[in-house]
Amino acid sequence: MVNTARFVILVLAYRFLVPFLSVSAEPGQARESYVVYMGSPSSGGNPEAVRASHLEMLSSIVPSEEQGTVALKQSFHHAFEGFTAELTEKEAAVISGSVLAVSAAESFPGSGRPASADVIIAVIDTGVWPESPSFDDAGMGPVPARWRGVCMEGPDFNKSNCNKKLIGARYYSVMPDSSPSNSATAFAHDASFAAVALTGSPRDTVGHGTHTASTAGGAVVADADYYGLARGAAKGGAAGARVAAYRACSLGGCASSSVLKAVDDAVGDSADVVSVSVGIGSAFQSDFLADPIALAAFHAHQKGVLVVCSGGNDGPRPYTVVNTAPWVLTVAASSVDRSFQSTIALGNGAVLKGVGINFSNQSLSGGKYTLVFGPQAAAPYAPVAEASNCYPGSLDAQKVAGKIVVCVATDATVSRRVKKLVAEGMGARGLLLIDDADKDVPLVSGGFAFSQVGVDAGAQILDYINSTKNPTAVILPTQDVKDFKPAPVVASFSARGPGLTESILKPDLMAPGVSILAATIPSEDASEVPQGKTPSRFAIKSGTSMACPHVAGAAAFVKSAHPGWTPSMVRSALMTTATTTNNLGRPITTSATGAPATAHDMGAGEVSPLRALSPGLVFDATTHDYLVFLCLYGYKEQVVRKVAGDAGFSCPNKAAAGAAAAQDLIAAELNYPSISVPKLGRGKTATVARTAMNVGPSNATYVAHVEAPSEMTVTVAPDRLVFSKRWTTARYEVRFSVAAGGAAKGYMHGAITWSDGAHSVRTPFAVNVV
Repeated sequence: MVNTARFVILVLAYRFLVPFLSVSAEPGQARESYVVYMGSPSSGGNPEAVRASHLEMLSSIVPSEEQGTVALKQSFHHAFEGFTAELTEKEAAVISGSVLAVSAAESFPGSGRPASADVIIAVIDTGVWPESPSFDDAGMGPVPARWRGVCMEGPDFNKSNCNKKLIGARYYSVMPDSSPSNSATAFAHDASFAAVALTGSPRDTVGHGTHTASTAGGAVVADADYYGLARGAAKGGAAGARVAAYRACSLGGCASSSVLKAVDDAVGDSADVVSVSVGIGSAFQSDFLADPIALAAFHAHQKGVLVVCSGGNDGPRPYTVVNTAPWVLTVAASSVDRSFQSTIALGNGAVLKGVGINFSNQSLSGGKYTLVFGPQAAAPYAPVAEASNCYPGSLDAQKVAGKIVVCVATDATVSRRVKKLVAEGMGARGLLLIDDADKDVPLVSGGFAFSQVGVDAGAQILDYINSTKNPTAVILPTQDVKDFKPAPVVASFSARGPGLTESILKPDLMAPGVSILAATIPSEDASEVPQGKTPSRFAIKSGTSMACPHVAGAAAFVKSAHPGWTPSMVRSALMTTATTTNNLGRPITTSATGAPATAHDMGAGEVSPLRALSPGLVFDATTHDYLVFLCLYGYKEQVVRKVAGDAGFSCPNKAAAGAAAAQDLIAAELNYPSISVPKLGRGKTATVARTAMNVGPSNATYVAHVEAPSEMTVTVAPDRLVFSKRWTTARYEVRFSVAAGGAAKGYMHGAITWSDGAHSVRTPFAVNVV
């Protein structure tokens, strides 16, 4: 994911109900950016009138002698209303008493038939490299007449850089090249970005945004490759769709105000789907109405626009998934059926298969290099543990130069890339890393020889080093292995559920996010370009950042076939048709343990765009449903009214039932395409209701099939749904129970599948036995 600017403090209150009081700034009190969130926009609000009201609000709280120095930086008025301005902490406190929310702008961290060319995908990221062949508009018709966006210019970006494929480009205030640890970031795994000067331009200077944009809606590019690897046709998930790039992020992250403004603009520009490979780290999650992505996505949903987000890269630990608002489509990452092997030939004749992407010039006929284990090359006074991990400063350059260094990974604070830089910087000829973690995600090391092996192969290497006075080896250049099995596998880094509320099952589904070939910016780093080659127009990247645009493209694909479907219907179609078996015909597993994946790992399963075109049944959820969710989650009625933009909205009486009961009600009543029961006592029963809508043929009868653990009883009533016509609905209930003392504590997983013989509509469930 990518980082955002300092996020805002959300303080809830009414708007325009009390007078604004001017506040004298205390001497030396610094001003900083604050986002003022005011809920849904006034109907029919004129943009200039809205901006004028924002200026009036500012003038009411800023001393007259300082009003000339206070700027209204941004004004939001499409999907929601608010603005960004420079305020002191005291001024922000005063204005927070008169609006729905005020927050200091914080930063947060960070793949068939073509879709209709009338579908528009907005990509909020680090910008775009328009010269990439992925944005060639050959054969595309005129830009849709409903498009209201612009192609902003900058010193290195002209209006002519936009075309009938890349139809729009905007840029916003971006973070500096460094950002706080709790900033929002793009979710690219083990990423390495070249530091470059930032300009006021939509142009991508990082590569992340170009990669995600081309993954979502890039044109078909024949014979694409990364220096000979992964050769084939590169195309976006919706290759015929239009793409608009919104540069709200930089190397340092994404300003929350910029993300809010970008989503607001994307909605106003008439985008159909918004792809956001951005989010805050799992340790810094905030409530839904204190999260700029969740806020912006809610209002986008109000306007009929689906927002797709990365789930984060903090896996495989549980409770790490982010961007978990129920109106957001949250994506996990999986592997593809391709592997990148870097073979290791030891001096004793043993040949080991490692993982990595390197373009070294080592060969079997070119002579071998001395192998040295980190502790054997330790710098004076360096602890053995640090030298074993190739910790910066722990190795002696004279003992390393010209050799292949062997490192372990018992210290998680030293990443693979850091180890590689340490060895390379000391003149080593290569690095062998012994580590089972992240072995499913090959490190791209450029011309420096690198390979990673697991602990079993690592033991063979260390035994060999200890068995001879002159251990040697070579690390051969990478080869790609096609039709790799098993695939897909849940990526080790992919964040896991449960999410912020255990009443909603997250992530929603999974898509390719490991070793994804897509467009990039030309690299200026000589170490990344093999000798004698020109910079590649494509790159191989991994992360939930790469998975997210796959699903955004799939959503655009479905939207092109069903333009009248709501965001929730599109999300439902993608989830209920997802696949749960791999290319061996067995259940999808996790790379971390090899065990069968659960819904907390992969959501509903691996996205299957073609199947999603004809889901049979869908589970729709309206804005009203999500407002009730906010009530049940614990927000006060006046706050929810302000978010809704509806003074007449009332929370249901059951919202006052207490936290535990309210969470049960969320699970029971929100019409979600999956089920999560946060607490089920032994000997107790939990009942969940869902309403299915028939989007298939008339006179359809669906029969329920239950997959459940043997210790759990699951009944569906009725177990047959009959639809006389298309667009009609049917309600059913699912009852979960476990016998007293009959099951261990913890989550149990299964699924309910409705079938009419032609369609299979699968809804996974997770039930927490307490």
